[in-house]
Amino acid sequence: MSTKTRSPLRHGIYAPTMTFFDPETEDLDLPTIGRHAPTSPQPRKPLVTQTTRKALDEAGFASVPVIAGCSENSVRRTIETCQEQADAGAEYALILPPSYYKAQSSEALIFEYFTEVAEKSPLPVILYNYPGAVAGVDMDSDFMIRLVEATKGRICGAKFTCGQTGKLTRVATATNAVTAASEGSGWMAFGGIADFTVQTAASGGSGIIAGGANVLPKLCVKLWSLWSERKYEEAIKLQKVLSKADWVLTKSAIAGTKAAIEGAYGYGGVPRRPLQSLNEEAKAKIMEGIAEGLKLEKEL
Repeated sequence: MSTKTRSPLRHGIYAPTMTFFDPETEDLDLPTIGRHAPTSPQPRKPLVTQTTRKALDEAGFASVPVIAGCSENSVRRTIETCQEQADAGAEYALILPPSYYKAQSSEALIFEYFTEVAEKSPLPVILYNYPGAVAGVDMDSDFMIRLVEATKGRICGAKFTCGQTGKLTRVATATNAVTAASEGSGWMAFGGIADFTVQTAASGGSGIIAGGANVLPKLCVKLWSLWSERKYEEAIKLQKVLSKADWVLTKSAIAGTKAAIEGAYGYGGVPRRPLQSLNEEAKAKIMEGIAEGLKLEKEL
């Protein structure tokens, strides 16, 4: 990373931006990655980060931080990835617990993994709790709070894609997390799915990092803004629309989200194999499922 001051994380909406590929070669489609960034293999990761950082800077969003996924299954490789991403312009590292040899893993092993990575990473670490992506490994609130206390500021937040609002509430309370109403300690408690944005805000959370923000960014921001302005009834009403659309995207995963981006904005619909592009019938069902949300999105 350059010597510029690290951009602070602020309450609100963050998009885990899609990585786009050439439909024929499956090479990185850097122009499309750059086009998408302002609205939203290991050596390649820094290239995506560089492209995203450059696009944000050129669009006037130099103060928007880039959070890089740095998850690996060894301490050494995770630290190396954090360094590579820092050199490419990332300012924070989002890291899953190791899971490849789950049968040989333990809570103590995962604790040691995160404490050493947090100590040696050039980037502050955001814990990523997503059991579905890591063979069911699910960090509980007591474990996460112990990690935060043990690493003395090197772990600066957590993303709760587990969707467990009780867990988020306990961790947010223990860390005095940033909220829409308070800067708190600066620690960030992020919901990980757009369909519980209001629930995250009501639980003392700091915002959302959600794939749905790639497709419905203005709608996600509007919802958070309504809550921040204490327009709770309006926020809840909008949450119902967003939850319906976001479930369509969640069910269809990466291929479906990319198809929705293509249908709504005209670019980026091809995943890398073994994932397959959706057929026309499946694409039509996705667009039908998000139609109400997309209509509101385009009115904002």
